[in-house]
Amino acid sequence: MNSRSLLSSVSLGELSLANRVVLAPLTRSRAGQDRIPNPLMAEYYCQRSSAGLMISEATTISPQANGWLETPGIYTDAMTAGWRDVLAAVHARGGRMFCQLWHMGRASHSSFHEGELPVAPSAIPIVGDPIHTPAGKQPHETPRPLETHEVPQVVEDYRQAAERARSAGFDGIELHAANGYLIDQFLQSRTNHRSDRYGGSLANRHRFLQEVLDAVLSVWPASRVGVRLAPNGIYNDMGSPDYREQFLHTIGQLDRLELAYLHLLDGLALGFHNLGTPFTLSEARQVYSGTLMANCGYTRESAEAAVSDGLAELVSFGRDYISNPDLVERFTHGWPLTPPAPMDVWYSPTGARGYTDFPSYSPG
Repeated sequence: MNSRSLLSSVSLGELSLANRVVLAPLTRSRAGQDRIPNPLMAEYYCQRSSAGLMISEATTISPQANGWLETPGIYTDAMTAGWRDVLAAVHARGGRMFCQLWHMGRASHSSFHEGELPVAPSAIPIVGDPIHTPAGKQPHETPRPLETHEVPQVVEDYRQAAERARSAGFDGIELHAANGYLIDQFLQSRTNHRSDRYGGSLANRHRFLQEVLDAVLSVWPASRVGVRLAPNGIYNDMGSPDYREQFLHTIGQLDRLELAYLHLLDGLALGFHNLGTPFTLSEARQVYSGTLMANCGYTRESAEAAVSDGLAELVSFGRDYISNPDLVERFTHGWPLTPPAPMDVWYSPTGARGYTDFPSYSPG
């Protein structure tokens, strides 16, 4: 087997991964109203534990960070204990798992916060589809800009969540800095119109991410911390005219830290803002010498090509992993894939249906 093949082993810092197939972070909304990880979630991750690495669904760092129905958090003792049980089960199956830390920023709604507006870098609302809230579908609101003096507390929330993730037994953490959530909102000129030290220049817009990294790196070694970016993305009404300059700057800054990986949504399966040409893995390689994880719309064949050509060390899969818990085994044996699950079960709090009831392949 080619040493750069998708199914070959690879080292991630001191972690040895059995293959280069990664379970992408997938919001599934099965944590219940209390947002506490539960046995059903443990079963879901155990079913997929043959992945070289699993990244948890986006996990909120504080009450302020919430904005999606029935997603898990990691900011209370009960949540940490719930994740600890999940990780014990995953590790018993030989799995490796990072926790994706999440703050939704302007992509939230006041109904999640007892009437208080969601926070963001600037008072710029999302234009587009309504948001699902505890009170049903609602239009997006204009968020409240974070005061400069409030930013350190949000950074501290990330640090505390990183501590809890370590206590729960995760193998590392990933900062969700993509898809129009809070860190991405600070990075991009479309959503960041600040005039303080967190806005204006490329370096200033990167500052919030850097401060969060500094905080979590006081808890975890750099080899156990990843960052997810989406320079091509349109989700949550994103896309900035200077996206190429900003993301090349940010990726160059990340390169200095010797992180576990950079998780780049380079694929266009979720749309493209058409503000230039798509940002590619090759461009990232020009400024990033560490481990690259590719994502968004990859097939086994395109993932194999990205790995064998040296563009990526790892490839994460999302939709295919929802309906194929044994994706690695199917790739290994050339077994057919179960078609992607319909979207109505992705986020629906329907228990096992559309979640843990997809069977592994049985050869005839």
